[in-house]
Amino acid sequence: MQEDFISHITGIISENIADEHFGVSELAAAVSMSRSNLLRKIRKNTGLSASQFIRQVRLEIAMEMLKNEPFTVSEVSYRVGFGSASYFIKCFREHYGYPPGKARKQPTGLDAGAEEVRPERLSSKKLLAAFLAFIILPLLVYAVWPITATDTDSPEKSIAVLPFKNESSDTANVYFINGLMESTLNNLQKIEDLRVLSRTSVEKYRHAALSIPEIADELNVSYFVEGSGQKVGDQVLLNVQLIDGSTDTHIWAEQYSRQISDVFALQNEIATNIADAIEAIVTPEELEQISKRPTENLVAYDYYLKSREPIFSGTTAGLQDAIELLELAIGEDPEFALAYADIAISYYYMDLYQTDKRYTDEINTYADKALLYDPRSDVSLLAKAFYYMHVEEYRLALPHLNKALEYNPNSSAVIQTLSDYYARIRPDTSKYLEYALKGLKINSSENDSLSRSYLYLHLSNAFVQSGFVDEAIGYINQSLAYNPENFYSPYVQAYILFARDRDIEQTRTLLLNELEKDSTRLDILQEVAKTYYYDEDYDRAYYYYSKFTSSREEQGLNIYPQEDIKIGVTFEKMGMTEEAAGYIESYAEFCETDQSIYKSASSAVLYAYEGKYDLAVEQLDIFAEQDNIQYWILLFMDKDPVMKPLYDHPGFKDVMNRIEKRFWDNHAKLRSSLESEGLI
Repeated sequence: MQEDFISHITGIISENIADEHFGVSELAAAVSMSRSNLLRKIRKNTGLSASQFIRQVRLEIAMEMLKNEPFTVSEVSYRVGFGSASYFIKCFREHYGYPPGKARKQPTGLDAGAEEVRPERLSSKKLLAAFLAFIILPLLVYAVWPITATDTDSPEKSIAVLPFKNESSDTANVYFINGLMESTLNNLQKIEDLRVLSRTSVEKYRHAALSIPEIADELNVSYFVEGSGQKVGDQVLLNVQLIDGSTDTHIWAEQYSRQISDVFALQNEIATNIADAIEAIVTPEELEQISKRPTENLVAYDYYLKSREPIFSGTTAGLQDAIELLELAIGEDPEFALAYADIAISYYYMDLYQTDKRYTDEINTYADKALLYDPRSDVSLLAKAFYYMHVEEYRLALPHLNKALEYNPNSSAVIQTLSDYYARIRPDTSKYLEYALKGLKINSSENDSLSRSYLYLHLSNAFVQSGFVDEAIGYINQSLAYNPENFYSPYVQAYILFARDRDIEQTRTLLLNELEKDSTRLDILQEVAKTYYYDEDYDRAYYYYSKFTSSREEQGLNIYPQEDIKIGVTFEKMGMTEEAAGYIESYAEFCETDQSIYKSASSAVLYAYEGKYDLAVEQLDIFAEQDNIQYWILLFMDKDPVMKPLYDHPGFKDVMNRIEKRFWDNHAKLRSSLESEGLI
């Protein structure tokens, strides 16, 4: 009977093997059992938890597929229900003792050795038979496969602080209990030995009716902090517990009853107790950061706590409300660095999308005050970095961001800003991908499908720029699965597919489909024009470039200056000599002022246009020494008609080969690094 039960549920799991959402609750429903009874019965028969058993079934089938089918590791991971190839690699390595890429090379003896240390291992042949009997996976599933938030490695010391519960009869005290939760989170974030999920990752579980193991599966996290409390007069009553995510067992719990005046000591004690309980390494510098009091004035701190919800709303009205409360806090404590920093950050976001900046002086003044009173605060440093980005002094922003991350290794705001910095401001594909992945690790579960869609869009773009085409395709498909109406994902997808297929006609068709949805999209207009330009179809290129340039000039936008030489050449081919000269001159000015690593590549194109072929190759020689360039350079530079006269230059082929070799050498180093961390 026991064997029949295990065989029965194994068949059900196999039937749903490709459905990554098929978990413990779904299995319990399929066998008409309560979740608790299913957990007990699986544990009794296999020695495994239900989630471990399901994962083992997936891995056993994966092993057979890797040995007997011509699928890649990524394809197998999706076919056996892992939403992330990196998480599949991690689980496979833990289960078998080697990565899935080596599965075809392993002798039978090693497999047998692995089996001896696993309780009640299932028959791989039976599992594969069950899989083949129940599942025929359509090829198109991979193209639109959605994922859950288990995209990241799950290190032993990963932790999420769940929203604290207010047990006071006075709902006006909710802000205070929420403030204690946020302070606990902030203190834990300062410990580099921990991976601490962001506030947005856990906020959606405030009212969720999920068990701890279910949340652990969704967030891919090992430990949870739960808390509840109340504020009664000048007393704080707080219950805090640390829970093992996989077993829902308590590791540590404490009940506190303290005076409000002891609230800072209480917050520090909670953080250090949690770190001790999971044996996290806390350096003296980190302990100093945790022990630091934000203010000695409790009235000021109360105003600060009241500002948190308005500031997290992200709306202009919310930011204005937060600023008013923070000003009151400063009135009580004129040296309150956190309050100054948050005012500066609030003004930065209020001005972010404004053409005419109104708050430049305020951002600078409040950021400077924050640094004056606490130069070792990640929030103070972030505020000043935002000021430099606001006034486009980007090189001055970077050291502040790096120092902020040193003081708070888990700061979601700093990591996301660095990711954007290396994607858009000072392009560096390796660092862009590094910070995009770090952001994913601490933002495991955004609150809505729209946020997730943009998170995966960001990651797919980072992957493709470093030449990881398969990974980019997976993430862009997931981005579209979460939100098919995502404004940018189809645009990025068109070029990711070009990186795979090298089919410019396919790329153009996909872009034209997007342009039909919105003919005012300047980004799509110039991209469509560019595809015709590469084909030297100047009539059609001119049609789209003329629409683009007219709209750009009407709106007074300074966008895509690097494309002006293509526009100039197109206009020149159409006999519009005067207009063409203006665009060529504009491009020359762009090359002169460009401070990025692409300056020499851009200059090479200009020299090639001017017929100065030796100078063009000299600039390419300089560019050949650059690291972490975008993959697009390899894909499109030799397609540019302007570069064709260089084909016969004796140094051109050699320098292009060196550029390509350096790119793939960097790619290999990055791949090795990411694989060693289980990220791809």
